[in-house]
Order: sequence, then C-alpha cells, then structure tokens
Amino acid sequence: MVEKDIQILLVEDEPSLLAGLLLNLQLEGYKVTAAPNGQLALSQLKKQKFDLIILDLMLPDLNGMEILTKIREKGNFTPVLILSAMDEVETKVEGLTLGADDYMTKPFELKELYARVHAILRRHNGDIRVISFGDVKVFTEERRVEKNGKTVHLTPLEYDLLVFFIKNPNRAFSREAILDNNWPPGSDATVRTVDNFIVTLRKKVDDHRRPRHFITVRGLGYRFTS
Repeated sequence: MVEKDIQILLVEDEPSLLAGLLLNLQLEGYKVTAAPNGQLALSQLKKQKFDLIILDLMLPDLNGMEILTKIREKGNFTPVLILSAMDEVETKVEGLTLGADDYMTKPFELKELYARVHAILRRHNGDIRVISFGDVKVFTEERRVEKNGKTVHLTPLEYDLLVFFIKNPNRAFSREAILDNNWPPGSDATVRTVDNFIVTLRKKVDDHRRPRHFITVRGLGYRFTS
C-alpha cells in the first residue's frame, strides 16, 4: 500500500510515455506532477517539496544531468530515479556520481519501476522506527524525541528540521539551502530564522555551549554529525 500523499515530480518530454506514466503512478496511489522540460521541472521544485523525482535525461532544454547538478548544488537532496534510454555504463556512473539514487533504462517493466520507486522511498523515508545519536532517540512513527530517556518537546518544524539533518549527515548546508528544504515557498523566514532554530535544537537535543551534533560551518551554515 502506498503511503498517503507521496508527491512525485515526473520529468519526461515524450508525450505518450509521460501520459502513461502519469496515469499508472496515479493509479498506484501517488500524487504526480508532470514536467515535460527541465525549466518547468526546476520551477516546480521551487514551488513545492517532492518525495521523489523521476528524471529523463534527454530533454528539449536542460538535460537531466544539468537538472540533477543544479538541484544538488542548491542543497536539495530529494531522491532521484533516472529513467533514460541511455544505457551506457559511463552515463549510469555519471548520474549516480552526481547524486541520483537509482538508474533505470528504457524500455522497462512497470512492475520493476514500482518496485524501485518503493525501494527508494523506503530507504529515504525509512522503515527505521528509532534513530539514535548520542543520548537522543527519535521515534519516527510517533514523531517523538527522547534525550536521556526523557521526552523532548519539539514543535512540528523543529522535529522536521531535526529529521532533515539526521537524513543528511555530515553534509554542510548553507542557511539558504536549509530554508529552501524546510520552509514553504513564500515564507517570511530568513537566514536569521535558521540560526534561531539551530540554537533551539542545540538547547533541546545537543549541548548549546559545546555542540557535538549541530556544527557551525564558518561562512556557510551548518552540518549535522552523529
């Protein structure tokens, strides 16, 4: 069964394939946004968050590798499944090196596509019920956090920001990238807002005097280490 409200961005320029994938993924229970070219895909990514991007490489404007590079450079680590007729080993290696989570070649079987989509979402969203770091435990199904066995009260956004960092360990994020990945488009939050949230998380789940987990990256932003 598909988890409710899984959002997929489908980037594909071949009309019949786009229509077929759109219909079949929707029938599987996914919410799908179609983008027939690279510029529209980038525009959609600015407007909303997605749980998965299915990305063709041969597009009429930007190619898929350029799109993948741009979104990763902006600190967007939404899972990406490349779906392409290009089956050369070098191309597959390039895509995975640039940050794709999987690579499928056309033609393909729908059952395999569904299985790969499910596997990527399972890895990213986690079937892990409890995530631990230091003396902190995060119970993902209950959206509950404990430190030294005592419940830590986090706001929904504080919790989401904590999980964002946990899922992206040891990666340095600019304040702007943190904003883009955790606050909705049009929010009046600023880089100072990010700083304030980090201070709060340090107080609640870290040591705000000598942080061990939320590390300041001078001139850039922050990274999380377990």
